[in-house]
Amino acid sequence: MEFKIPHPLKQEHEELHNMLRKATQLSDKTGEAAKTVAKLMHPHFEKEEEYALPPLGLLPLITSGKLSEEMKQVIILTDKLKKELPEMLAEHQHIVNALKVMIQHAKTEGHPEFVAFAERLMLHAHTEEEVSYPTAILIGDYVKLRLGL
Repeated sequence: MEFKIPHPLKQEHEELHNMLRKATQLSDKTGEAAKTVAKLMHPHFEKEEEYALPPLGLLPLITSGKLSEEMKQVIILTDKLKKELPEMLAEHQHIVNALKVMIQHAKTEGHPEFVAFAERLMLHAHTEEEVSYPTAILIGDYVKLRLGL
């Protein structure tokens, strides 16, 4: 069974990447700070898209009462997320710290759009920590429970 990242989350990741790409093209300290953020964020987003966000694609099926044996494959992803969660959270902290530097430079250099972007990305990280990651783990636990695994 293929687990797809919900479209709104996938689109949000693409929008964040695109805005960050624009920031990295600046030739000032904001651009340099954005490059640091990009170096931290890219491998983190790859992990999220590999195993942290795809389980969320099961939510509509689970909430409508549709459960199947093939869903047990999601447990591989959610167990990996559980194991990697401390590292994922640490990566968020490094990204947030780099974003704070970017915000300082963007304010000083007159880039309000990148201040807003960095703040949005920080909120995105907090949403993942408080909603997306726990929900993905809960999906795996629910599937285990319901399928008697």
